[in-house]
Amino acid sequence: MHSSSIAEPPPDLAPLPPLVVDLDGTLIRTDMLHESALRLFRDDPLGALCIPFWLRRGKAALKRQLALRTQVDAASLPYHGDLLQWLQEQHRNGRQLILCTASDQSLAHTIAAHCGFFSEVMASDGQVNLAGRRKAQALVQRFGRGGFDYVGNSQADIAVWSEARCAIVVGASEALLARARECSTVSQVFPPEKAGVSAWRRMLRMHQWLKNALLFIPLLAAHQLADGQAWLNLLLAFASFSLCASSVYIANDLMDLESDRQHPRKRSRPFASGAMPAPIGVALVPVLALASLLLAGVVGTAFTAWLGVYFVLTWAYSWRLKRVVLVDCLTLAVLYTLRVVAGAAAAGMDLSFWLLAFSGFLFLSLAFVKRYAELQVQQAAGKDKVHGRGYFTSDAPLVQALGIGAGYTAVVVMALYLNSDAVVRMYRNPEMVWAAVPVMVYWISWMWLRAFRGEMHDDPLVFAFKDRASLAAGLVFATVLLMGSLGVRW
Repeated sequence: MHSSSIAEPPPDLAPLPPLVVDLDGTLIRTDMLHESALRLFRDDPLGALCIPFWLRRGKAALKRQLALRTQVDAASLPYHGDLLQWLQEQHRNGRQLILCTASDQSLAHTIAAHCGFFSEVMASDGQVNLAGRRKAQALVQRFGRGGFDYVGNSQADIAVWSEARCAIVVGASEALLARARECSTVSQVFPPEKAGVSAWRRMLRMHQWLKNALLFIPLLAAHQLADGQAWLNLLLAFASFSLCASSVYIANDLMDLESDRQHPRKRSRPFASGAMPAPIGVALVPVLALASLLLAGVVGTAFTAWLGVYFVLTWAYSWRLKRVVLVDCLTLAVLYTLRVVAGAAAAGMDLSFWLLAFSGFLFLSLAFVKRYAELQVQQAAGKDKVHGRGYFTSDAPLVQALGIGAGYTAVVVMALYLNSDAVVRMYRNPEMVWAAVPVMVYWISWMWLRAFRGEMHDDPLVFAFKDRASLAAGLVFATVLLMGSLGVRW
């Protein structure tokens, strides 16, 4: 156990006893042990294999090894806002505040220095894990029984509240609050913020499942709408892809906590904000991936193989590729296109070169839209470089030019396809289908106009499913194809 003074208390110290504050789950809505382990797993996967061996030497030793190998950005951590405000008020009133935590002392000092109102830090020192009864004993030895008030949040804090003058309970369940009242006088309660259905939905990124509608494109393009078995396979494939995508989204969010917390909108994501505990996400990743694999096995081996390619590439993107400039957008385009390829495999259909080329350029344009919108957000926040990405905000004009070029290339590919023999065979009135070209030109131009205006707040495809102009363009596009198929004349 380590204890040290980091600041002199105000000279007009109030007669109230010292206020001792826990860190993990109390001052912050997360746990530094989990955060450090995730950071090491992201930055040094081989080093993370040592975690079981460090744990054999005790939790304090594990925390010390993790702290030595990772860094913390104290400013970006998700603090309990109401508690933080109350602690600042206590400090202004002259009360002595002590940070007492089971986290390693190096992390505790960094966070205490950022807060600026703690006069002392007591923390684990690599040998003693300062939690539960050990924390209670250390505080009694330091201040005497009943000589301090304690702010905590968990079952382990019962032992400390039993020795404190008063208990301040943060984010606890009704059962834990009742136990705190049995062993101490509860003077203040900061109620929990329940995660609720919304947090689960945002954690799974269920709105992103809309992108998996791309699986149905090969069936629609081939005019095989009456194939019942293909529809059944595609519905199972949709569910499989959605579960797989959620698995990777959760892993991505856990690996990207620091970057998300520095983003104006992504900071509200469940893991970044502390609304969802990291262990829940760690447990869900393999469960969702396994469920996805089981569904894929029902669809067929060809689909399962493409799902595996998508899974591996998405992990590679989350781990490293998204930090490599331009490669990140190319990877996103491939991931979009893989949905179309997997859809063809699920429906038992062959993919045409035209559809593949059109999809590739179109999705490359949308990938650049996504990155351009992020660069705009960071530029508006006054940043020169995007955290966790390889871009400078000054790259935005080039990204815009590349994206628009890719979008119009997709239109050219589609125009060439509409003049091919395949269209003559599939459509009774091929000339009617040519009207799809200006519709596509309009939609791509519209998407980039919205991005230029700073109105692209979501994944471009998800945005398109919600945007009225995009939906209208899609309806006109589908109507033109239907009229061409039925042989309707101008």
